Amino acid sequence: MKNESIKRRWYTIFNPSSGGGTKQNKIDRILSSLKQHQISYEFIVTQYTHHEEQLVQSAIDQGYLNFICIGGDGTIHHMINGIMKQKNVASDQITLAVIPIGTGNDWVKNYRIPKDPEKAIRLIHNNKIIYQDIGKISFLDDHKEVYFNNAAGIGFDAFVVKNISKYKKWGSLAYIIAALVSLKTYTPGKITYVSDTDKKTSRMFLIALGICKFSGAGMQLTDYKNHKKGYLDITFVKPISLSKVITQIFKLYNGKIATVEEAVCFHSKKFKADNNTSCYIQADGELVGRGNAQFNLIYNAVQFIIP
Repeated sequence: MKNESIKRRWYTIFNPSSGGGTKQNKIDRILSSLKQHQISYEFIVTQYTHHEEQLVQSAIDQGYLNFICIGGDGTIHHMINGIMKQKNVASDQITLAVIPIGTGNDWVKNYRIPKDPEKAIRLIHNNKIIYQDIGKISFLDDHKEVYFNNAAGIGFDAFVVKNISKYKKWGSLAYIIAALVSLKTYTPGKITYVSDTDKKTSRMFLIALGICKFSGAGMQLTDYKNHKKGYLDITFVKPISLSKVITQIFKLYNGKIATVEEAVCFHSKKFKADNNTSCYIQADGELVGRGNAQFNLIYNAVQFIIP
């Protein structure tokens, strides 16, 4: 009986560092609204980086299947890793809802989940769900595994993520500022990649791998208009000059990345990056490692609450 009660409750995780810090009165209003909508919940505050992953795994051990993320892209990322790495329950039996309070909020942009907490909570009450694919990165040298729900990248965008912490005070502008500064010191690397249909060795500026549409605080680095469920959207960008990046930067936001001369866009269910010892890799805006890696897609892996 206790287990059945837990299955109906929402395990709610709040990351207090999201959005540069969230005031207590905003959280009080969110919790009050959950009660008003008769949403039964357990409320937990993260204590340190990556704590979400452990909290989710512990909650699933207790019988929880429904989760609410109060945070941004990083909080969602860590919760997804908790869901995907646990072994007790099939991941497609688990539901995640998001009340966005982060700065970038790229994943919620894809589904037009409102930033207004009250409206986001109404979505939870309405309980409309979709199944979404989840990406998996397998690092081939140290056997580490990382999952992503939105987008991953090799090369320049991961280099930007490495440098972004000093610009966090600029909020949603942090990524573009860090990118412009990073252009001065970034050196394109050489990589051998293997996709479903191609194998190629080349110097590259970046490789973007997307499940959803936005990354880097609103950039569109993949050709999402031709998205195929069950496939990663991939953009391979050859070395490009600083002046051209600046003059073409609007194409990173308007969905026309495929028209950039140095960019090649394609789809693949899997993608392997070899000869990649020097390039950083990011997932959902989190720096996750460097080196040789295999990227796979897990079809319909998790349920999400959407409008």
